[in-house]
Amino acid sequence: MERWVVYAFLSMLFAGVTAVIAKPGLTGISGDLGMAVRTCFVFVFVLLFAAAVVPARELQALTPANIAWLAGSAVATALSWIFYYKAIKEGQVSTVALIDKGSVVIAMVLGWLFLQEALTPAKLAGCGLIVAGLLVIARG
Repeated sequence: MERWVVYAFLSMLFAGVTAVIAKPGLTGISGDLGMAVRTCFVFVFVLLFAAAVVPARELQALTPANIAWLAGSAVATALSWIFYYKAIKEGQVSTVALIDKGSVVIAMVLGWLFLQEALTPAKLAGCGLIVAGLLVIARG
C-alpha cells in the first residue's frame, strides 16, 4: 500500500475521533467558543510539528502564490469548521459527520474541473453512493 493511502486512512480515523471527542467539550459553551479553543490547540500543535519536520531551507521556496492558495484554503477550512461546530453542538455527531463527508463529492467535482483529475467509473459510482447515502440521512 502506498504511503499516501495510509495517510488518508489515518486522516479518516482522526477526523472521526475529532467529532466524537469534541461534542462533550462543547457542554455548557457555544460551538463558536469550542471551535476557537480547539483551533488554538491545533495552531500550537501544527507549529510544533512543522518545527520538528520541515527543514528551515524549505521556507525559501515559499512563494506569494503558495501563500495566496493556502490562505484561500484556510478561509474555506475556517468556514467549514464554523458550520461543523454549530452543527455538532445542535445535532447528532454521527449524522453531522456523515453529512460532512459529502465534501468528498465536492472535492471530486472540483478536482475534475480545476485540477484535471480523472473521474473513473469507480469514482463516479462511489460518488453516487455517497449522494444516495446523504439523501437517506437527510430524510431520516
